[in-house]
Amino acid sequence: MSYLLVNKGKNMAMATARHILVDDEASCNDLKAQIEAGADFAVIAKQYSNCPSSAEGGDLGEFGPGMMVPEFDKVVFSAPVNTVQGPVKTQFGYHLLEVTSRTE
Repeated sequence: MSYLLVNKGKNMAMATARHILVDDEASCNDLKAQIEAGADFAVIAKQYSNCPSSAEGGDLGEFGPGMMVPEFDKVVFSAPVNTVQGPVKTQFGYHLLEVTSRTE
């Protein structure tokens, strides 16, 4: 019960997401167009993403606010679930993001 009291009122939002990281905005837009035309996000991530998560189809697992760069948090905790977002520019490059689940 003390756990509940300690966390009462705190933001307990969590999300799962996947992403594709590339070096330039043009490539990011091209990959987004391919996905919107029916290409599989995970397959595209495995082929083109510069992030080690590419081996898992871009899957980033579960995380909470503040665990990713601010540009990620802004999108992940506000964008519609299961809709590809981007390009999102960060210090690492350009990302396509897809929130796969989120709890508020």
